[in-house]
Amino acid sequence: MTSALLGFLAVFALAFLRIPLAVAMSVVGLVGLGVLRGWQPAYASTSQVIFETGFHYVLSVIPLFVLMGNFVARAGMAKELFTAANAFVGHFRGGLAMASIIASGGFGSICGSSIATAATMTRVAYPEMKAHGYKSTLATGAIAFGGTLGILIPPSTVLVIYGIITETDIGKLFVAGILPGIVAIVCLCLAVVFVTWRDPSAGPPAERFAWRERLLAIRGIWGVALLFALVIGGIYGGVFTATEGAGVGAAGAFLFALLRGTLSPRVLLDILIESTRTTAMLFMILIGAMIFTNFINFTSMPAELRDYVLQFSPTPLMVIVMMMVIYLILGMVMEELAIVLLTIPVFFPIVTGLGFDPVWFGILIVTVVEIGMISPPVGLNLFVINSLLPSVNLGTLYRGIWPFVAADVVRLAILIAFPIIALWLPGLMAR
Repeated sequence: MTSALLGFLAVFALAFLRIPLAVAMSVVGLVGLGVLRGWQPAYASTSQVIFETGFHYVLSVIPLFVLMGNFVARAGMAKELFTAANAFVGHFRGGLAMASIIASGGFGSICGSSIATAATMTRVAYPEMKAHGYKSTLATGAIAFGGTLGILIPPSTVLVIYGIITETDIGKLFVAGILPGIVAIVCLCLAVVFVTWRDPSAGPPAERFAWRERLLAIRGIWGVALLFALVIGGIYGGVFTATEGAGVGAAGAFLFALLRGTLSPRVLLDILIESTRTTAMLFMILIGAMIFTNFINFTSMPAELRDYVLQFSPTPLMVIVMMMVIYLILGMVMEELAIVLLTIPVFFPIVTGLGFDPVWFGILIVTVVEIGMISPPVGLNLFVINSLLPSVNLGTLYRGIWPFVAADVVRLAILIAFPIIALWLPGLMAR
């Protein structure tokens, strides 16, 4: 137990010294194994982890979904999603903010990246909201939280990594994120309603669309609907695995971008380079996490924590609540992928020991990590928006997020109280 705690402290210390997380976890994991097991077994274990991770077939889903997200980002689909959502809700108070949230959910269903979703919707939705007199607090708050839907609504790189680390079915994790994603959109839209109820000038209504214009707007998103149905529908129906679905999605996104005329040789090269960089970063972090996990699993920490919790916890559900509080605190000071990779080796054995479904727990983790992505002072989505909108200072961004934080905490409570929301669709999947 002591050696594991020292390992975590060492990783945190190196991270605060601005050592890359992948390097910090790799070094601490290797040194820890060397001290506990001997250097020869430590070197052998580390080299095996690097080799197996690099050649793991299931991991090919990561570069494929990253590539898919980059293609759809260049294909201009976000603008059409926002237009379609605006056609139906834009005439309400705060309607454009709701439209940005709904469009973010739609874009997240074909992207899988929170940062990419937030960045894209900032370019698409923010100018429209400012043109209609929206306050920057509401506009940026809606975009920041809408962007987090990119890692919940499938496909999701965070769910992929969670599934690989815990050996949970990735297809079931993807399908499990659909209904919680819808609940998230509803809760965030209700937060917009609350904000505009308190301050009607924060989000004035836009013009009302005729039904003919609404139908035309819906026709504009057929590509998004088809791509989502093809990938997630194929996984849900058992037509192909999550890895094969990623390949189908990447190929489909490429064809859409090609047919829309948004791909030139230079753009294609940029997309491939960006996808390669992102994949390399994710793989380095994942390899580091695997090395560190080997070290943690060799200590007595997971078993001792599980026994402690099972003995002293008043109810198993309270243990989950305690874990979510820990995740909320960590989300204020750490990046979301780091949180998942560092805590899963400790928390997951406790969750399974208490008899909870790993699919449900995966959705809870992604949900609470979403809150961390917009929680000051480290919320990445806030910094992405600030970099794209230098005229909007961080103080304005911080003031705009709190109604949405409250909405997301309510959503988290709903998912904890009603696990069926996450588990119903996976239970109907083809075997």
